[in-house]
Amino acid sequence: MEIIGRYSEQKAMQQHLESDKPEFVAVYGRRRVGKTFLIKEFFKQSFVFYVTGLANASKKEQIKNFNVSLNHYGKMPYPREESWMETFRQLIHLLEHSRKKGKKVIFIDELPWFDTPRSGFITALEHFWNSWASSRPEILLIVCGSATSWMINKLIKNHGGLHNRVTRRMLISPFTLGECEKFFRHKKIILDKRSIVESYMIFGGIPFYLDMMEKGLSLAQNVDKLCFSKNGALRDEFSILYASLFKHAEKHIKIVKVLGKKAKGLTRDEIIKGSKLQGGGLSNLLEELEQCGFIRKYQSFEKKNKYPVYQLVDFYTLFYLHFIRPDAANKYFWTNMTDNARHRAWSGYAFELVCLMHEDQIKHKLGISGVLTHTASWRSLNVSPGAQIDLIIDRNDRVINLCEMKYANDTFVIDRKYGEILRNKRDAFVRETKTRKAIHLTLLTTYGVKQNDYYGLVQSEVKMEDLF
Repeated sequence: MEIIGRYSEQKAMQQHLESDKPEFVAVYGRRRVGKTFLIKEFFKQSFVFYVTGLANASKKEQIKNFNVSLNHYGKMPYPREESWMETFRQLIHLLEHSRKKGKKVIFIDELPWFDTPRSGFITALEHFWNSWASSRPEILLIVCGSATSWMINKLIKNHGGLHNRVTRRMLISPFTLGECEKFFRHKKIILDKRSIVESYMIFGGIPFYLDMMEKGLSLAQNVDKLCFSKNGALRDEFSILYASLFKHAEKHIKIVKVLGKKAKGLTRDEIIKGSKLQGGGLSNLLEELEQCGFIRKYQSFEKKNKYPVYQLVDFYTLFYLHFIRPDAANKYFWTNMTDNARHRAWSGYAFELVCLMHEDQIKHKLGISGVLTHTASWRSLNVSPGAQIDLIIDRNDRVINLCEMKYANDTFVIDRKYGEILRNKRDAFVRETKTRKAIHLTLLTTYGVKQNDYYGLVQSEVKMEDLF
């Protein structure tokens, strides 16, 4: 199957193949994002050794699994050992006797699953790399894992024998809207741009989810089949997703459920109050959720890092909490979920997140891709009702874009009331931040902004199609 997008990742892997030194590559990213597919397809499964860890297995079962792969790729039978140290010595023997020319690619998938309690796996991996592989220019070791927090804390930020041993870290991100469009085209699934955006608002550009969609069905029909039918493939994905990544997933789920109730996010104290979790271990839980891409930590324009806000940004999780969990019994739910208040509330917020995830495309449309920028949010402490701006692009060329995002069924119309809101937000921002930079009001909409008496308030606009 053709690899969609991933151009920089493919370029990097090609460079590692052509490298004249040993390479240790750590690939990580959210579960279902396509890490394993990318590696297997790029290398055409031409590995001198490949193994994938077993979920929730014992040390004995993991070593047995590793041994099966040794015997599959080896030219001689390898007896099963009791320790990881001896098992890696067998891997060294296999590699030393491999006749493959050029780089010898070793792929260990789902690496965190091998690290069972008191197993000695990390120590053995350290010894394998430091004592043997690191002096072999033909070695390309690729390790991969969905448990992003483990990959970062135990491997990339390792303070022991693997400190600074990883030669490249590679984060695999969800598809962009443009890549989703190419993916659907490749699958012969015909959707207009509005439907592709809504699919992103539900599935978040996760290839595994998108690949489940069937051609010949509308987006709504696909969503009903996957999420709301009795045997829908994604109906129970929520519990599977978190349980596969975190040992104490119930705590992480408490946090995302609390964040799911507040679109703009919560402070640490507000999370503690809502989740009833003690503050002691909360930092690690939040960091793990952030590293795995479920939440983001952002700062106010003025407060910097003093009072960070945590926001739930995983699209499937949001969709699950808003719709699948309470409405999973209705198999035609989404087909009949038209333009009502509940749908409008969700779609407005989800579209804002889509825009936030496509910051590079927004900057490209504004012609400021080469300008040094800082993005933030801002909330007035004085204006009543409160003025809030979810995306601020603070530019090094003495301009600040105050971005408003509006999801509409047609060309967006700035009426008298909304025009007044825009003026108040702009004026409050200038007054409270005391900025001397030029302020550009920027509207991000689905189909553009109608030119009327209030259109002059807007300095620039970005349409849905620009996000592709």
